[in-house]
Amino acid sequence: MATYCLTVARLQLALGQGARRMHVSAAFSAKAKVSMSRFETTSYVNYEKLQSNIDIVRKRLNRPLTLSEKIVYGHLDDPHNQEIDRGRTYLRLRPDRVAMQDATAQMAMLQFISSGLPRVAVPSTIHCDHLIEAQTGGAEDLARAKEVNLEVYNFLASAGAKYGVGFWKPGSGIIHQIILENYAYPGVMLIGTDSHTPNGGGLGAICIGVGGADAVDVMAGIPWELKCPNVIGVKLTGSLSGWTSPKDVILKVAGILTVKGGTGAIVEYHGPGVDSISCTGMATICNMGAEIGATTSVFPYNHRMRTYLEKTGRGDIAALSDEFSDLLVPDQGCKYDQVIELNLDELKPHINGPFTPDLAHPVSEIGAVAKKNDWPLEVKVGLIGSCTNSSYEDMGRAASLAKQALDKGLKCKAQFTVTPGSEQIRATIERDGYSKILNDVGGVVLANACGPCIGQWDRRDVKKGEKNTIVTSFNRNFTARNDANPATHAFVTSPEIVTAMAIAGRLDFNPETDYLTSASGEKFKLEPPHGDELPARDFDPGQDTYQQPPPDGSSLKVDVNPQSNRLQLLEPFQKWNGGDLEDLQVLIKVKGKCTTDHISAAGPWLKFRGHLDNISNNMLIGAVNIDNDGINSIKNQLTGDFGGVPDVARHYKANGLSWVVVGDDNYGEGSSREHAALEPRHLGGLAIIVKSFARIHETNLKKQGMLPLTFNNPTDYDKIRPDDKLSIRGLKGFTPGTPLTAVVKHSDGSEDRLQLNHTFNETQIEWFQAGSALNRMKAMQ
Repeated sequence: MATYCLTVARLQLALGQGARRMHVSAAFSAKAKVSMSRFETTSYVNYEKLQSNIDIVRKRLNRPLTLSEKIVYGHLDDPHNQEIDRGRTYLRLRPDRVAMQDATAQMAMLQFISSGLPRVAVPSTIHCDHLIEAQTGGAEDLARAKEVNLEVYNFLASAGAKYGVGFWKPGSGIIHQIILENYAYPGVMLIGTDSHTPNGGGLGAICIGVGGADAVDVMAGIPWELKCPNVIGVKLTGSLSGWTSPKDVILKVAGILTVKGGTGAIVEYHGPGVDSISCTGMATICNMGAEIGATTSVFPYNHRMRTYLEKTGRGDIAALSDEFSDLLVPDQGCKYDQVIELNLDELKPHINGPFTPDLAHPVSEIGAVAKKNDWPLEVKVGLIGSCTNSSYEDMGRAASLAKQALDKGLKCKAQFTVTPGSEQIRATIERDGYSKILNDVGGVVLANACGPCIGQWDRRDVKKGEKNTIVTSFNRNFTARNDANPATHAFVTSPEIVTAMAIAGRLDFNPETDYLTSASGEKFKLEPPHGDELPARDFDPGQDTYQQPPPDGSSLKVDVNPQSNRLQLLEPFQKWNGGDLEDLQVLIKVKGKCTTDHISAAGPWLKFRGHLDNISNNMLIGAVNIDNDGINSIKNQLTGDFGGVPDVARHYKANGLSWVVVGDDNYGEGSSREHAALEPRHLGGLAIIVKSFARIHETNLKKQGMLPLTFNNPTDYDKIRPDDKLSIRGLKGFTPGTPLTAVVKHSDGSEDRLQLNHTFNETQIEWFQAGSALNRMKAMQ
């Protein structure tokens, strides 16, 4: 590869810098083939195709392109004829690969099995990270998870082997860290069945979180649809230093844009400040971009990415990225739909929360705000790690603070947990002494998994309903998300601030100004954290936890026990009956924030992710009913009794009564979990009518044959009563851009007629008519 690069450099000197890169590349195509990963030696990085598509689109649009436009448009199925209009048209794309975590992979693989296809069409992987509950420590928790989830792990491993999907076993690490270490690279387009898939943008990739049905499309070789994203530019100047970390960039941006400010847009970071951020720090920023509703986030290729690629054994990709670097940065003069400017020299450490990740506070002010709002000041638990902040650099900076405390005879006053992002990170921080320091200061090293970040935490230090504060380096802090306790005030911040607050045991501790007292009574301040960006020696890969699929799995079997309460083969949903939807009962009118955690809770429910009927027993049990401010308490309009939301929905379904949910703004924000769309469909729902949707959830509903509709006038939400019946008219002439009409029948005999808008295109209308996207796919075979 080095010889090739030298020869190319000489050719470019001879031909002049104006010579097209693609001509040079074509001359050496035999040598230029570089595998996408060490696990897929016959699938290659294809910058030539990216270059060709970009050239076609740039000529058509006749303007400079942003980086995200280059990568997205570079993956168009038909670059010559695709209509391109930011924020309006739907793009048909050809992503390079698919990644699935174990909780969402169950339903994705069940849907792929239902498609009848013999093997995936693009490189795909399954990652076991969601089903490991944190209780006592890494080794014990992992062993217990392997036993408890044996049936599911065997299903995923055997399905992966049969259909050509790589399988990362439990203990491998969190999907996004594994992707960064092995599969992401500048210019790749990857879709993943987890909302934090954008983590890969830290390596210059376009990585987008989707539902399982979208993953099935790509694995089936069908063009994948995405509404042409707007592009928000974040210009960074200055440089990070002291207590300020990459996490503070996205905490600040979240405070500016809020949880829905990035909806329908890609956030593209640029400017001279980018070079002060490590590759894994850039990944942190992109990861938490999911909390502002962004389609994804991305950074331009630079020397930090090159070094990370080389350190993770991908020097050949780094060399190729250097050759095609003009594809991997924005064009000069490109235009953004919105620009935010941040001076990193002036940025201060932030902490966001509680109960929402966009409530931003400088760390210097959180104490006063907490006192004013009566938030508990004692920090019960500090938790570092997760897919957002579990890099070698993160662990090193946290360990540098822990070492200072230990040198002064101190340990953490709060409980303290550490979640390594991958087996490679776990093994390397253990080898280099970080684990021992973190353990000595009072930390418990958990399994290489999601754990408390997604509610997989058997927390026992407080009772449910007991008001308390935790600080985490995670990405989300919705009510009850981490520990199922709605009274827990969860704050998200950097691993450094978490560690400092865990040592002090206080939310109002500002390490930039406040003093600690050593064991000997001496007052001292913590010095700003420091840590190596990457290990001086190579990474220690730890245990081999990857299962390569065989070249031909056609003779293999995937068994699903009909009596299983964990797995259930899917039955196709009913087709549209060809008429309008008449007299749909309002099941629940949801008040306020309704995330996918409210619609389909995680935690203990994760074990049913492969069994649609069982998981449906958690449908909307976290949503607030506007009728009584109750949770999981709605009136059954057929009996007059109050019951749980899933129970009433099942009763309606059994009695042939279809229903609709009415909701508020940004409905379905949060996780990509398609169960939040599958469950309403399974229990007899036909439409969800809200003020606005989060992107992934809206798409997931369409994929399952539901009608996600929005009020033309948001105040029409107030006209709906909990006991109303709705008819949805205009479906016989259902076309893109044409609103539908709701006829709302009130119990007093009066009626309202409301305009309902939708974002369906022609293909998506075919999904609705067929009963689901999967039904449509099977009909087309």
